[in-house]
Amino acid sequence: MNILVVRMRQMGDAILATSLLNTLRHTFPEAHIDFVLNERIAPLFDGHPSVDRLITFSDSERHSVPTYIKKVWHVVHDTRYDVIIDMRSTVNTMLFALFSPKTEYRIGLRKPYTWPAFNHRVAQNKVGGSIIDHDLGFAAPLAMLRPIERVADFTLHISDTEYIDFGSYLRSQDLDPDRPLMVANVTAKLASKVWAEDRMVEVLRRFIAKYPSWQIVFNYAPGQEAENAHRIYTTLGCPPQVKIDVQARSPRQLVAMARYTTLFFGNEGGARHIMQAAGCPSLVVCAPENNKHTWLPQTQTEAQGISPADLATAAQLADMSRAEQYALITPDIVWQQLDNMTQRVGK
Repeated sequence: MNILVVRMRQMGDAILATSLLNTLRHTFPEAHIDFVLNERIAPLFDGHPSVDRLITFSDSERHSVPTYIKKVWHVVHDTRYDVIIDMRSTVNTMLFALFSPKTEYRIGLRKPYTWPAFNHRVAQNKVGGSIIDHDLGFAAPLAMLRPIERVADFTLHISDTEYIDFGSYLRSQDLDPDRPLMVANVTAKLASKVWAEDRMVEVLRRFIAKYPSWQIVFNYAPGQEAENAHRIYTTLGCPPQVKIDVQARSPRQLVAMARYTTLFFGNEGGARHIMQAAGCPSLVVCAPENNKHTWLPQTQTEAQGISPADLATAAQLADMSRAEQYALITPDIVWQQLDNMTQRVGK
């Protein structure tokens, strides 16, 4: 059986989609599974055991209508697919199913305009619903073939060589892979997802004072994030426990770092998805508009979040500005949970 899974969008969405890929692999181990995604994030999924082939689209291919249509046509006509799962179900991605009307299972989202493309449509994720439960819903129509073996874990894989090489890099930066390591997401790409800097500094001060043997690496991207991270480092007094210049230079290196990391802490974002997929526990501060029940899936790897919704009722939040909601998350609240989690995972 040939299965095509279409999941073009951002890295975090593609990482979470591996729960569906893992479910398909466990349920249909003999199947050949192809995964369609954006070219720039494809390297992260090289060698994934639940994917037989990556089919990538560059930005230029997606933005050229004739080129895009031609490539989609060839994808579905060069391989006879028994199942096409379109996890986005946009006007553009629907072409995979429309160009393959003989595919027995054409599965997509239930939207007003998707009925011509799909013969099985699944409901869109409800507000506050788990994104993993939603993604696994795409496998439900295939229960007519075989009972579905749900795999809620989303996963990423690297080679042993990549893992060993990153360990060597950490040692070269005066880090001991055998000692507890925290990766701190002290900033974020979007300013709206960054918890107040002075509060982040206060929590890190307490952590460094209580856990002097822990090593800390700040996770940040070049540009504004780097400026923010260095400013926080300077405000903290440039503590020796913090290795400000240790960096994962690619998403695959971040997977490798995750395997050496004891705890991920900080602002919620795509990096946390990579950490959880690689088996690293996490505690994050969630922006008011980000529902943690949706974006912090509960798997075998512990993932905790602190949200304004934990601290006030829906009615109370409705009467607050966004800034007031964010301000509900105090250093004392974050520190208490971080301290408890550190004691738990650091044993």
